Amino acid sequence: MARTRIPPVAGGLAAAVAVALAAACWVAFPPEVAGRAIAARPAVALPVPWPAAGQASAEVQGLGSLGDHGEQRPVPIASVTKVMTAHVVLKDHPLGPDDAGPEITVDEQAEAESSSTGESTVPVRAGRRIGERDLLALMLVPSGNNIARLLARWDAGSQEAFTGKMNHEAAALGMAGTTYTGASGVEDSTTSTAADQLRLAREVMKNPVIRAITGTANLRVDGVPGTIVNTNTLLGREGVIGLKTGSSTAGGGALMWAAKARDGSLILGVVLQQNPGGTPAAGLRAALETSERLIAAIRRELPAATR
Repeated sequence: MARTRIPPVAGGLAAAVAVALAAACWVAFPPEVAGRAIAARPAVALPVPWPAAGQASAEVQGLGSLGDHGEQRPVPIASVTKVMTAHVVLKDHPLGPDDAGPEITVDEQAEAESSSTGESTVPVRAGRRIGERDLLALMLVPSGNNIARLLARWDAGSQEAFTGKMNHEAAALGMAGTTYTGASGVEDSTTSTAADQLRLAREVMKNPVIRAITGTANLRVDGVPGTIVNTNTLLGREGVIGLKTGSSTAGGGALMWAAKARDGSLILGVVLQQNPGGTPAAGLRAALETSERLIAAIRRELPAATR
């Protein structure tokens, strides 16, 4: 069989195109070594105050990566886990932007766990019927661990079966450094990287229900006492419109965030391992403060960098 020869000019053009495509793929889908993603090359380099410790990742949608900071190794992510829980529940039981969803009966386990003093919970009574959307809000806004596990049992029959779904979805999203061992994040064995969680943030912000719930500063739910306040106190500041906090002794403070740039572009980011070993409250404060400085700098520097 005769071989077709590529003329020198065409061959050079093909090589140039191949190099350009490879560079673009590196930014959007960084390669992996030993199961861990190599840090993405930033599409735009900004002089921003990355955290002094821990790890972080950020991007501007439509523009690309702002880079990964710190060693992207799996660490406990605490209640940031609940973002994947919400994602899996809504994949299995989709809701329209204004849908309340099916009513779910609170079981005795969820009520018993309400009185736990060792984790974040929401007071609910067994036998009470609460809509899917309200339960998602009780999980994401005040970070109710007992509600996360209730939703897992409702969706998959057991938390263990639901966790399998979480890991399957993580693999589908290319989150190679992530392992989920529960629906709430209370287990230190649930670990991930900032780069992986940024992939998840990119996916869940496509869902109007998650966007609306995580952007709610406070709410009331029938049958649940008092006003429920969002643990993400950055909402409404520096353009922040969501997403989810996390804190534990082992993991320190964590925050997955979404913010609007001054031109309306969506900025997404994740900060992990802030003040690990301290109290969860101190870790959360550190994550919020670090994230606020980072977001403010990105919003300030982005216009000049993209002109």
